[in-house]
Amino acid sequence: MAHTITDECITCGTCADVCPEGAISEGDEVYTIDAQKCTDCATCVDECPVSAIQPAS
Repeated sequence: MAHTITDECITCGTCADVCPEGAISEGDEVYTIDAQKCTDCATCVDECPVSAIQPAS
């Protein structure tokens, strides 16, 4: 299951910097996660300073 980034994202880029798969990129308003690349490692979840990354539902 991939993760998603909520509107709480402050576009700091921390998640993209730590993603080992390169699945996170800057979107128009918030960063986005490519579900095809995401391996559900949750590294981004642990590093997000505002808890804006959640498991996809």
